Amino acid sequence: MLTGLTIRDVVLIDRLDLAFGPGLAVLTGETGAGKSILLDALGLALGARADSGLVRNGAKQAVVTASFEVPDGHGSQDILEEMGIDADGPVILRRILTADGRSRAFANDEPVNVATLKRLGETLVEIQGQFDQRGLMDPATHRETLDQFGGHGALLEKVGRTHASWSAARAAHRKAREELERARADEELLRHNVEELDAAAPEEGEETRLASDRTLLANAAQILEAMNGAAGALEAEDGAEQAVATAQRILERVRDRAGDRLDSVIDGLDRAAAEIQEAQHALSQIASDVEADSGRLEEVDDRLHLLRALARKHDIEADRLPELHRALSARLAALDDAGGGLADLAHVEESSRADYIEAGKALTEARCIAAAKLDKALTDELVPLKLDKAQVKTRLEPLDENDWGAAGMERVSFQVSTNPGAPFGPLARIASGGELSRFLLALKVVLSEANPVSTLVFDEVDSGVGGAVAAAVGERLARLGSDTQVLVVTHSPQVAARGLRHWHVAKQADGELVKTAVSQLEQGERREELARMLSGATVTDEARAAADSLLNPA
Repeated sequence: MLTGLTIRDVVLIDRLDLAFGPGLAVLTGETGAGKSILLDALGLALGARADSGLVRNGAKQAVVTASFEVPDGHGSQDILEEMGIDADGPVILRRILTADGRSRAFANDEPVNVATLKRLGETLVEIQGQFDQRGLMDPATHRETLDQFGGHGALLEKVGRTHASWSAARAAHRKAREELERARADEELLRHNVEELDAAAPEEGEETRLASDRTLLANAAQILEAMNGAAGALEAEDGAEQAVATAQRILERVRDRAGDRLDSVIDGLDRAAAEIQEAQHALSQIASDVEADSGRLEEVDDRLHLLRALARKHDIEADRLPELHRALSARLAALDDAGGGLADLAHVEESSRADYIEAGKALTEARCIAAAKLDKALTDELVPLKLDKAQVKTRLEPLDENDWGAAGMERVSFQVSTNPGAPFGPLARIASGGELSRFLLALKVVLSEANPVSTLVFDEVDSGVGGAVAAAVGERLARLGSDTQVLVVTHSPQVAARGLRHWHVAKQADGELVKTAVSQLEQGERREELARMLSGATVTDEARAAADSLLNPA
């Protein structure tokens, strides 16, 4: 609900602060007094197109601030949270327009772009005028409007869910098919690479191991010479083995006389003797192995050359060849088995499509039922608005399958025939200005419970009507105001009398300057304004009596 509107330096308004409450509020005044300026200012705060002509002559900038109280879970809060803006408390929209046409927008004192301001505004206020192409005048809103009227939330949720599943299944099938087509194109090369790796049969860590073997074999002569020298040194008459044995014999002769003092020394010599024997055995074994493998150098070189050539071919490290072998083998196996996998994906896609169609048909049937109810309710509302010859038809037009989406399988539009036998067509093309305003009012009355917007603004909805029709317009606006905040710019006393609040817009001269002033009328002032609207420039007692009857109907 709009709670406050602050306007600074907009056209003829220099300073204006208005406070609003629930229910129906009316704005009246002479033609040209500036009522449309108020709507232009409000539109500016709601993200409408900015025009530097709105800046008051001589001012540097125009500023408009609109404040709203919203319930928890309101759509505006979702948008604020999406933008990272604090959504607690009131929603405050501000627009600054400079004299050179530049514009800045703010939501809850945080800078936002105008597109975001407009998104917020569309969740808070709906302005209906004879030439306004937003709201119900925009066919893009008709499907959502019908679903709100019919209470199709659960059906829409199911359609959206099944459409998402179908889309995912379709994408997976398409991706697999494209991958298969690419793989088929490279199948000959893939098979050749797998056969080549099958033949090579690379092993984990093989290249590292072979490189070590090659270093050993390439230096076999020097290594054998060194090992033979070491073995000779150990086995010589004055070598380590003989020296340790001599020391053992000498100490064993006096061991008993020394108590246990020599035990650790003798044990150490025993270990040294054992280690020397093991070292001699190892040297002998290694020397035998080196001598036995001395003819493998060429074989190792050939194997390393093969592995490294394969690694260069596939632009990887040689030790990753086994991993590549497994991956290419798996791709080839998948290619050989692709027919079955594609068939499974095609089945999932078709099953998901069937689920979507089932959910979509259920939604379509519900929309047909809701459309019939809506058409009847609208026709009933049009009779007292002097549009009894008009017919309303909610049209459901099936979409091509390529256009099916999360919102269903049809396009929805509200169409009108204003005279018997005349063709049906869109609201804006078929109805005249005055008729269009009444059509929109009837739609709003019928759809009031389904409308998520808490503030409705009507600009001269009573244009071109009077008497009983104007009274019917006022009665419907008052009915709307019982559940929704409604602001109406009107020239009809029958409509103005229905307002819970009455604002009067007038021009005032301030020296050479002319300004627009807005004042809230009390009961006596309302009587005079209604009498003026009834009688014109000269207010008569008869007009005052008529105003009394409008304000206090029997």
